[in-house]
This record gives sequence, structure tokens and C-alpha cells, in this order.
Amino acid sequence: MIPGFANRRRFSDLSEQEILALAISSEEDDSRIYRSYAAMLRDEFPGSAAVFDGMAAEEDDHRRRLIDLHAARFGDVIPLIRREHVSGFYARRPVWLIENLGLDRIRDEAAQMERDAARFYETAAANTTDAPTRKLLGDLAAAEAGHQETAIALSAEILDADTRDAEESAAYRQFILTWVQPGLAGLMDGSVSTLAPIFATAFATQDTWTTFLVGLAASVGAGISMGFTEAASDDGQISGRGSPVKRGFASGIMTTIGGLGHALPYLITDFWTATVVALIVVFVELWAIAWIQNRFMQTPFMRAVFQVVVGGALVFAAGALIGSG
Repeated sequence: MIPGFANRRRFSDLSEQEILALAISSEEDDSRIYRSYAAMLRDEFPGSAAVFDGMAAEEDDHRRRLIDLHAARFGDVIPLIRREHVSGFYARRPVWLIENLGLDRIRDEAAQMERDAARFYETAAANTTDAPTRKLLGDLAAAEAGHQETAIALSAEILDADTRDAEESAAYRQFILTWVQPGLAGLMDGSVSTLAPIFATAFATQDTWTTFLVGLAASVGAGISMGFTEAASDDGQISGRGSPVKRGFASGIMTTIGGLGHALPYLITDFWTATVVALIVVFVELWAIAWIQNRFMQTPFMRAVFQVVVGGALVFAAGALIGSG
């Protein structure tokens, strides 16, 4: 049996008082989540932070109304019941799982929060035969649907076209600085710098397994080195490039991928087949790097191609010549 699940109540077993108590605690949790989002966004995206402040205030108002209703019907003592106490009740993702995923992801999560709550209450209301409970659940569903309308109205009021464009531009720039730039640097390093040791080993030994092991070691070693170098070189406080941990992971992982791309073909036992496949992979990698430079870094495509392809060709030639010597 899964620990904790045996102690959960089914929604159908809750009394009207418990349903009301559950709604109160849910509104309180959502208010705190929205305020957390607002605090995270306030420095870089003040307009969106103001929207979440307004949504938190709406949740507080609904919570107060629910508490007044509970006091009128059942008294001042509210039972302690939360989402995790009820089987099948919608869950909220922890804030720390969302905060690193950008402005659009936070907006989407907030919209999903409201949809989940409204859908749950609507379904629950449709499946109950008790009139007072059905009315209560319907009222809660309407309240959650009203939150969505409030969010839209607040966004229209606070986030005018210029504010939204400015925030989206800032978010895109942050994405480039935190993920694309270090990831691209890692991909270039992994794809180009590992060419020499891999192909030198290949032509020197003509042993595919040895070549694969050298490529694997070079790729993983370069990934670890690039990741730590990126993370240690800039804490992001002055440059505004974002979390060093994120940049380190982006750089390290892409470096490893860049090297493994032309190391993995040497799992093929036939040397020349493996080498031809590896060269095809190198060609694809270099063109992908040129495309990324053009797409995200605004580098003219032909200049990017010249820089990457010529550089890669020189490193490959050096490795092949050394291995054949």
C-alpha cells in the first residue's frame, strides 16, 4: 500500500462543512502562491507582478466570503482539511518547480490553477444529488471561473501593449543569456574540440571500441570542465546573465552532447562505416551550430557557416593528420 494514501478521504465522503473548509484552505494556498509569483517577478516584470498581486487579493476576498459563510452555517471553528487530505483533489506544483521556467511558464501555471479548480468543482457538483451541497459546489465553480475573468481583466488593465512587449523582450533576452548562449558555447566546444582526439585515435588505432572510449572520456570530461568553468566565471549579479547553476548545466550538458554525437558512431564495429557515419554527424552538428547562431544570436548565416565549418574542418584535419602520422 502506498504510504499516506490510506489516510485520504474520498471527496464523496466529505460533509458540507468539510467541503467549505477545504475551499477555504485552497483559496488561502492559492493566494500565497500568487504572492510568491509576484515577489519573484517584481524586479524584472513589475507589470506581471501587479497582475498576480491583484489575483492574490481576489483569492483573499473569496476566502473571507467563504469564512463568513462557514461562520454563519457551522460556527467559528473551521476543520483542518487540505488538498493532500482528499483523494483525487487537484494538486498545486511547488513554487520552486516553476520559478526557474520563465515568465510565460508562470502565467500558464496560474491559468492552469484556475482551470483545475473550476473543473473540479463543476465535476463534483454534477455528481452529487444533495441539493445544498450541489449549490455550494456550483458556487465555488463559479468563483473559480470568475478568477479567470479577473486575471484577464487585470492583465488588460495593467499590461498594456508596451508593457507586455517590454516584459516579453526582457524574458527573451534572459532566456538567451541564461540558456542559449552558454548552451551554444558548450555545443561548439564539444563538437569542435573533441574532433581532434576522437579522429586522431580513430586513424591511429582503427579500433572502433578504443575510439569510442576516448570519445566518451573526452566528451564527459569536456562537459564537466565547461560546466564548472561557466558556473564559476560569472555569478550573474552584475552581468545579468542569470543563475550560474543554470548556465553551468546548459554549457556542460551541451558540451557533452556535442562530443558524444560523433563518438557514438564508433559503437559500430566496422571502422570505415563508423567513420563515415561520424563525419555525417559532424556535418549535421556544425550546420546546427550555424543555424542556432543565426536564429538566436543574429549572426549572419554565411558568416556563421564559415566560422563553424572552417574551424571544424581545421580541427578535424589536425586530428586526422596526427592520427595518421
